[in-house]
Amino acid sequence: MSSLTQPTAAKQPNPDPCPDAVRALEVKLADYLTKEQVLKVRRAYQVGAAAHAGQTRRSGEAYITHPVAVAGILAELRMDTETLCAAILHDSLEDTDLPRSAISEEFGEAVAELVDGVTKLDKIQFRDRQEADAESFRKMMLAMSRDLRVILIKLADRLHNMRTLDAMSPDSRRRIARETLDIYAPIAHRLGMNRIKAELQDMGFRALHPLRHKTIAKRIAAQPVMRREAMATIEAKICQRLAQEGLPFRLVSRVKAPWSIYQKMRQENKSFDQVMDVFGFRLVVPKLMQCYLALGAVHSLFKPLDARFRDFIAIPKANGYQSLHTVLFGTYGTPVEVQIRTEEMDVIAERGIAAHWLYKTIGQGMNTAQVRAQDWVRSLMDSQESAGSSLEFLENVKVDLFPDEVYLFTPKGDIFSLPRNATALDYAYAVHTDVGNHAVAARVDKKLVPLRSKLASGQTVEIITAPSATPGPQWLEFVVSSKARTAIRHFLKRLEHEDAVDLGHRMLDRALEARETSLDRVPQENIEQFLAEHRYRRLEELLADIALGNRMPAQVAQVLVQGSAELPLRHGTATSSEQILITGTERGVLSFARCCYPIPGDEIMGYISAGKGVVVHRIDCPNIAEYRKHPERCVPMAWDRYVQGDYRAALKLDVDNKPGVLAQVAAAVAESDSNIDSVEYRERDLQISVMEFGIEVRNRKHLADVIRRVRRLGVVHGVERL
Repeated sequence: MSSLTQPTAAKQPNPDPCPDAVRALEVKLADYLTKEQVLKVRRAYQVGAAAHAGQTRRSGEAYITHPVAVAGILAELRMDTETLCAAILHDSLEDTDLPRSAISEEFGEAVAELVDGVTKLDKIQFRDRQEADAESFRKMMLAMSRDLRVILIKLADRLHNMRTLDAMSPDSRRRIARETLDIYAPIAHRLGMNRIKAELQDMGFRALHPLRHKTIAKRIAAQPVMRREAMATIEAKICQRLAQEGLPFRLVSRVKAPWSIYQKMRQENKSFDQVMDVFGFRLVVPKLMQCYLALGAVHSLFKPLDARFRDFIAIPKANGYQSLHTVLFGTYGTPVEVQIRTEEMDVIAERGIAAHWLYKTIGQGMNTAQVRAQDWVRSLMDSQESAGSSLEFLENVKVDLFPDEVYLFTPKGDIFSLPRNATALDYAYAVHTDVGNHAVAARVDKKLVPLRSKLASGQTVEIITAPSATPGPQWLEFVVSSKARTAIRHFLKRLEHEDAVDLGHRMLDRALEARETSLDRVPQENIEQFLAEHRYRRLEELLADIALGNRMPAQVAQVLVQGSAELPLRHGTATSSEQILITGTERGVLSFARCCYPIPGDEIMGYISAGKGVVVHRIDCPNIAEYRKHPERCVPMAWDRYVQGDYRAALKLDVDNKPGVLAQVAAAVAESDSNIDSVEYRERDLQISVMEFGIEVRNRKHLADVIRRVRRLGVVHGVERL
């Protein structure tokens, strides 16, 4: 239900609850739609008014006034009939008894799809409001991938809700304003809809920080007369120069919005006067080549500021925005910002993807904003397939809504746009997921750099790959794009799943071996019955659950063999052939106990812990006696012949209590080709200090080498492994 809805007791419905608003809407529509199309929108209003009869908004108005107002906003964007009908009916599935089939039958499946796409998931139970909002957002983005008009209806809906936000409680106002500034205004920006973005930001700022908004707005309105005169003088000079060149043009001065001033003051730590001390103009000409002629004209009038020229016509922004940006030295020593664009670019800059439907009606194809929006939504859908939850998907989208982009070139001259602070690894994933997964380094402007290197606009980037290279968890620490982050997480989850399936298979086979059978010999119908009863789609899911400690292998084995004559448990202790051999690469599903820090070469056993999977302990661990009271959870284990990786070990050292001792011990550990993870002083007196070191070693032999080298130090009186 819309946050501004307030159902009331049923009353006699008014057959036409908002005639003036509908007439105003029809006047707008008559400008660009046929009479039949306007009548279809009128019919949608009649259906919507009947469905919402008896419902009011918190302001006391008939509820149908809200959908009509949303349609009015979309009519200003000159949207098509299907979008307008869906806008009027957009809350009907959620808040009324009107069935989807009725919408589909009368207005077509496309309108029903649009209404369904905007409808939230209020009928499903979620743990909290945050999860429900995130899942509704994911549903909307999925619908948006099928039809971009879904997001246009949602933005218009949010815009009208923001215009009428005063009827809400203070807490609701702040929550809705924060959501608007965090998600919906950035989406409008990403889709090139600057007019809607600016209004959402202004109203969100006013609702979230009313005093700050009022103060800044008051300062803007109270600009000194001298500033206004200076702007008029500069404007007159530009107009005169363009007229001398014979260029047709339209010149408008630009006034900064309170939100953009506030953001600049915060981000750049500037005062109000410093932010406002820039004059801004927008220069609109008929043809593309005239943009560059106009640029030459203004540069001959005022000197350009070095390194402040940007050509977004040749290299459009990610949202399809095109314009020339230049900053000039004004006659009053004040910078003058000038944006130069064509009429079509100006419409696209204001309306973004909504301009597509306007141009479509006069026979033109998709604009750059539309094409780029579809590419963006497609990339979002790729990431949502790999996202573990709706909240994770929402975070990925937020990351992807950066207002600033970095523009990069491939060696062949193609252009990629990435979020601000993007690294070479982000670029690798932008090229292709497989390129990112196998990246090892990059060449930036032909110089070799590591993958974590940050990139700057204009650089040419080439990725170096290797078939054996794979993503690691540390990659998540420096990537910023949602595509890279999602791809890395997906790879790591898949790797963990594969490890879990393999380990679970070995654990179940061992449990079945104790009953003198194996998984291959268990009747297929027994396996299928077990999977169906416990709602597993595949055998792999069961095996992974066993490895993660969510199912006991002995219990699963017992149930699987019960379909035939139950086999007795084999007596006797487990032999070495029954031990599960580990190589250390199974770290996605195995963890190593912090109570005893097992390393390769130690005698070990595993203990199944629900949710954590198998925890590996040393046989001489003080906790083993307690664990053996639960034999069904104990897993006989041993190290494989070939073991990989570094493992944590803990050492206790008795050393002289004097300066420089720590440096000597650290040097000895480093000379042994080991790393120190942590150091703690446990005890201290005048002569002796006791220190505990956490170090990384490959195996018992490596640990023995470290201990030998440390013992040789004259300041060390004793070394003990913890």
